[in-house]
Amino acid sequence: MDLQKPTAGHPGKQPARQSPEGCLVVAIRLPVRIVVLVLLVPVRMVWDALAVAGRFLNGTVFRPVGRALLWVARAVFVWPFVGLWRYVVVPLGRASGWLANVLVVLPLKWFHRYVLTPLGQALVWVYARVLTPVGHGVIRVLRGTGAVLALLGGGVYAGIAWLVRYLVAVPALWVYERVLAPVGRATAWVVGMVATGVGIGLYWAGRVLFVLPALALWRWVLVPVGRLLAVVGREVGQAVGHAWRVAGRISLAVGRALGTLFRWIFVEPVSWVYRTVLTPVGHVVRDAVLRPVAEAARSVGRATRLALAAARESARQARADFRRLLFGEPERTGIAVRREPPGRETRTLGSSTTALTKD
Repeated sequence: MDLQKPTAGHPGKQPARQSPEGCLVVAIRLPVRIVVLVLLVPVRMVWDALAVAGRFLNGTVFRPVGRALLWVARAVFVWPFVGLWRYVVVPLGRASGWLANVLVVLPLKWFHRYVLTPLGQALVWVYARVLTPVGHGVIRVLRGTGAVLALLGGGVYAGIAWLVRYLVAVPALWVYERVLAPVGRATAWVVGMVATGVGIGLYWAGRVLFVLPALALWRWVLVPVGRLLAVVGREVGQAVGHAWRVAGRISLAVGRALGTLFRWIFVEPVSWVYRTVLTPVGHVVRDAVLRPVAEAARSVGRATRLALAAARESARQARADFRRLLFGEPERTGIAVRREPPGRETRTLGSSTTALTKD
């Protein structure tokens, strides 16, 4: 029987015809899927537990630790190198470039312009005005000498060439055409016949000894076994996929059950204790203890500040009295005549508030 649901086809399309399955495929499918499901359920549950733990650790541990490590890496490695590059290497590079320009480039330019260029121009003049005419004269002398030598050696070369042709080339060509070529053709024909016979014999021997047994082994053994293994592999793969999905649903159901049980056993009792016990007790402690204590602390702080201010004022008065006792009363200077109106009076266009317009 098939454990997979039939795929719902498109309403406008005809369902594709599936190839008929034999009894061997159906007999293999059910036990394979049962075994694979039993084996994969624990694996899927462990996988889901590891995935949940990984997400929790990633959100609570790895990501903050990674951000902290990234900040530390920037503080230890990036920012010092940036500061070194910006405030040390770049200024040194600019200074080195200026020094190189002043100490190397400008002297080289001067040397090229005022030494090498005149020297090169002088060498060009020597080459064009002295060496070139001398070379042309030497070439003309050598050409005349070569022409004389060619006239003298032409007759000797022609005689030697005639002797080599009729004493060596003509006899060698006759031996090749009359003797070596027929012997080579006969030898090639014999060798070809022998090689053809040997090749035909080896072909039929290899066909009988190797090809036909290998063909029979392939046709009657390997192909059926391969088809059987293909069917088993396909069914195992489908069973693994189906069992993985079913194990995922089972793992989800188990996880939800464990979550519900954890909520009933731990979360709801703790929440009930927090709402019904700790919250009222906390409110009572806040209203009956913490607020009065905070108010008393604020009162004590105000009283302490006032006492400190009074003590500072008393100390200041005592220092002033002691200073008057030792040095007497300070002389009071007369109050200077103000040329400006008092702070609360404002200037107007009709009022005389300057020294030039004052009565």
